[in-house]
Amino acid sequence: MTHPHRTVLLNEAVEALQIQPDGHYIDATFGRGGHSRAILQRLSPRGRLTVFDKDPEAIAVAQALAASDPRVAVRHEGFAALVHEPAHSADGLLLDLGVSSPQLDDPARGFSFRHDGPLDMRMDPTRGFSAAQWLATASVAEMTEVFREYGEERFAASVAKAIDRRRQERGPVRTTAELAEIVAGAVKTREPGKDPATRTFQAIRIHVNAELEELQQALKASLALLRPGGRLVVISFHSLEDRCVKRFMVAHARPSVDRRAPMVEPPPALLAHVTRTLPSPVEVEANPRARSAVMRAATRTAAPAPADTRGPRCA
Repeated sequence: MTHPHRTVLLNEAVEALQIQPDGHYIDATFGRGGHSRAILQRLSPRGRLTVFDKDPEAIAVAQALAASDPRVAVRHEGFAALVHEPAHSADGLLLDLGVSSPQLDDPARGFSFRHDGPLDMRMDPTRGFSAAQWLATASVAEMTEVFREYGEERFAASVAKAIDRRRQERGPVRTTAELAEIVAGAVKTREPGKDPATRTFQAIRIHVNAELEELQQALKASLALLRPGGRLVVISFHSLEDRCVKRFMVAHARPSVDRRAPMVEPPPALLAHVTRTLPSPVEVEANPRARSAVMRAATRTAAPAPADTRGPRCA
């Protein structure tokens, strides 16, 4: 069963950006362009929109949009590449961290255990190693760590050992159905209504795409990228992402105290007006994939960014 792609928190995210008609905005996760088109509707002919995405299919859509609208610039890169954008060049930055419905529903992409297909899971299938390639060579200890850390899987060790047994007896795991079957046999219990493979698939996808590392790099880049008064808006879809965003925003929304010089007045906070927004019950009913979404937003202050703006680690 496939689902039409619906942009989550569409109006809420665009409102949170507090768009200035002549401003420059960045949609760092273009997807199928729902947020970008809504941003363009609020920009004047002098406004600009830069869009990023790893997915070649998403980039094809973005390039078609750019061909018809000169305000749009396209970058076929992940949002970690935000570090290369000029400092103080954007009035708003949007990160929508979800996997799009076309990606989930295409068996060839290998993101979902609901469709049998090659075990790929890369956001950009032209770069890097696939999920199947990683599972073919990863040690039991490495798999256990990934499943536990990125999937919060209680049975991480059991799943890793089951995959290793399968490799030794029948060769590498190559399809989503094969992996889902192995996980189902290794996971003893699961929350009602949740497939046993959910956490393992999530963990592998996060690892293969280095999602949390890239998110941390993008958040750090935002502090230099945004102009004073610029808005940072991030939509997360699982607890690891949201925890990372929350820690970052909270850490930079309060003055940084140097414990080595407690009597020195701390520099001002880099972020302000941190907010949290959830989808409405109406949106969740219309689009079940919105149910886990959390949007956090903040305003960049006029304080200069220090040389080290790493903030807390995502994981």
